[in-house]
Amino acid sequence: MVQKDSSSQQRLVEQLIEHNITLQKKDVELISNVTKLIQKIDRLLGVFEEASKHVMEVGEDKRIVELADKLEELLNQNKNIAKGLIMLEQYVRTKSQFESPMQQRRI
Repeated sequence: MVQKDSSSQQRLVEQLIEHNITLQKKDVELISNVTKLIQKIDRLLGVFEEASKHVMEVGEDKRIVELADKLEELLNQNKNIAKGLIMLEQYVRTKSQFESPMQQRRI
């Protein structure tokens, strides 16, 4: 019996060692991926910082102000078009609800 318990314990120890090694490999992968992610975020942050510097440099340019005004006007137009499309959709839905029973009567 002592030998059976001993082999069982030995197998358990070997499994624990294997799982520990597998866990350590996954930890290394995770650390590597987190490091890559941090580097990419740093590069992205650098791009945003560089872009903000350029925006500040040309922020007072007359063309930029005109462009911003035109973009704002387009945004307002898009909002109005979206509202109109929503109203049209609601109209079509209500009309189709009322027409369905009427069409059934004709048949």
